[in-house]
Amino acid sequence: MSNSPKQNLDDLGITLPVPVAPVANYVTYVQTGNLLSVSGQLPLNNEGKLPYLGKVGQEVTPEDAVKAARLCAINIISQINAACDGDLGRVVRIVKLGAFVNCTDSFPGQPAIVNGASDLMVAVFGDAGKHSRSAVGTNALPLNVPVEIDALIEIS
Repeated sequence: MSNSPKQNLDDLGITLPVPVAPVANYVTYVQTGNLLSVSGQLPLNNEGKLPYLGKVGQEVTPEDAVKAARLCAINIISQINAACDGDLGRVVRIVKLGAFVNCTDSFPGQPAIVNGASDLMVAVFGDAGKHSRSAVGTNALPLNVPVEIDALIEIS
């Protein structure tokens, strides 16, 4: 991929939202050395709304959960952008995504849901967007969202 992350976002029609402020006793990101840890992001859209609520396999379809995971990734990128003072070219590597899927006990498709975020990271950052990850099913998430994702990023 030869385009810059900003150009790739433009090509995908993505406008980064204003980074969400923390809602409890934590910070949205922490930098230590060349590592940036981004706190769990929810699937908020550009209007600050949660378009998907509920459990995957119950109130939320797998297709909508993939869209929710993509929104989480957009919000992660927004936090990275803030931490890097607007220079996404500083991203050396998306190291890891940690994903939680609010789903029914019998739902087996967490990895496919999280591909909504993983695919976007590769589309935006190219090879630097390829990462390790976990995709964990859980019985509940904050505000009844279907997906929450955190990230570890290497920056220059």
